[in-house]
Amino acid sequence: METKTVTISVNGREYTFGVGNNFGDIQPNESLLSTLRDRLGLTGAKSACEEGACGACTVIMNGKAVSSCMQLTVGCNGKSITTIEGLTDPKTGELHPVQKAFIDYYAFQCGYCTPGIIMTTKALLDEKPNPTRKEVEEALSGNHCRCISQYHVMDAVMSVAEKGVN
Repeated sequence: METKTVTISVNGREYTFGVGNNFGDIQPNESLLSTLRDRLGLTGAKSACEEGACGACTVIMNGKAVSSCMQLTVGCNGKSITTIEGLTDPKTGELHPVQKAFIDYYAFQCGYCTPGIIMTTKALLDEKPNPTRKEVEEALSGNHCRCISQYHVMDAVMSVAEKGVN
């Protein structure tokens, strides 16, 4: 019997998983969020609503922000995924400009939803380096946070957009 495999690139590193019922295999119904957190130890994407409604589990897949709780790992074969852990410069260890701006503008409190907001912001700025405030509001409308002022988030995002850094 031929074993089906799934290969994904996460933060520039390739991973191949067997699919099935053997020890170590991923199940056909395993979410990308579970694979990232439980198998790869990448805990930046958070498990919250498990319905794709809150944005806490957002990652970038092939350049687009996606809810990792709504993606089956088996459907990600051949895809390139970036998590919050993959934004740090691998050579210097420096934070990404979006991450720095969130610190500079106090755009987080507990931090639970912050990685998802940062990943949505990064995907937006990659696609549209100079968005309007309205475009930022629209892009972040799927990211929900109970603890921070959205004004701080908007100021942080707009500061990066105005610098033209993505």
